[in-house]
Amino acid sequence: MIWFDLVTPKSVLFFYPFIKEMHSRGEKTLVTAREGSGYTEVVDLLKLYNIEFFNRGEFGGSNLGDKLKASIHRQLLLMEFIEEHDIKKLICLCSVDANRVAFGLKIPIVNFYDIPLSDYRSDFKKALPQARLTLPLSNKAFRPYMVPQEIFERFSLESDQIFSYEFLDVIAWLHNFKADKNIYTSMLKEYGCDISKKTIIIREEEYKASYVDKKYPILYEGLKELSEILDANFIIIPRYEPEYLEELFPFAKVLTQKVIIQHLLAFCDLFIGGGGTINSEACYFGTPTISTRSFVSHYDKMLLDEGLMKKVDTKSELIKTSLEIISRRQDENILKKQKLNIKELVDEVLK
Repeated sequence: MIWFDLVTPKSVLFFYPFIKEMHSRGEKTLVTAREGSGYTEVVDLLKLYNIEFFNRGEFGGSNLGDKLKASIHRQLLLMEFIEEHDIKKLICLCSVDANRVAFGLKIPIVNFYDIPLSDYRSDFKKALPQARLTLPLSNKAFRPYMVPQEIFERFSLESDQIFSYEFLDVIAWLHNFKADKNIYTSMLKEYGCDISKKTIIIREEEYKASYVDKKYPILYEGLKELSEILDANFIIIPRYEPEYLEELFPFAKVLTQKVIIQHLLAFCDLFIGGGGTINSEACYFGTPTISTRSFVSHYDKMLLDEGLMKKVDTKSELIKTSLEIISRRQDENILKKQKLNIKELVDEVLK
């Protein structure tokens, strides 16, 4: 049985085609996940994509002590659960809890990771905690082509343990995705938006994550001023609890149900995001994209170099750039040429 520990929304989307391919080969899989107060995105997505899973442990929130307690508790729950199953291999996006349990139980570990550093150069002072705690435990590690091989080697891996793939991670679930303008329009109508206006989609930075120093104010300060300049639909995709966003931005619509947001990303006039994966998705669709992220990763740098995304660091830059690029699409771009060969990847994972 192959064990997948899916603890982020991205991991659900990324490994969905892997799980489907393995099932087509007769491989049995076991999926574990977690949730917590104000953090249900992962389990909501698993249900949306009809992936059977077992919830073990919780998301620890933003307090470091709570995070550590939740992690220690989850490791115990996972260990007791996994010992009841015949697990051949763990596959994940560097889940700390699962890596620790698998290593302790001598289960081979396969890690995929596209952001070992919160830096696009090689400053290992900016190595993400998840990378430090997981990559050195890998039997195999997979990296996207834009992350240099030597960075993975510095995490104590031999070169023959590291495998590269020639696509940005979002290609794993977008290569077969068909964006539907009718679904996009119906979503706008459902949230009371005026479909004759331009639409701006917004996503916060993952400020409760261990790799983000603090909650940066750029996005929050800039949106209100932007709403006074642009007569547009503002739609916010929340990371955590939606209630405070509704109070903070009364002019905006806050998504409160889990929907296939890729339809929104594909047709909106502007995307402003503090994340990584969702920014990449918007770029894939050719949507004008602004990053308010507090750092630049290797794949961020690639998107910036290709002219698919703009980076802003101040409120004035956010407003100026928004006005300059809104509705200026780049539908034909390098990401549309990238392909996923799921059979080859699964072959290598299962070796």
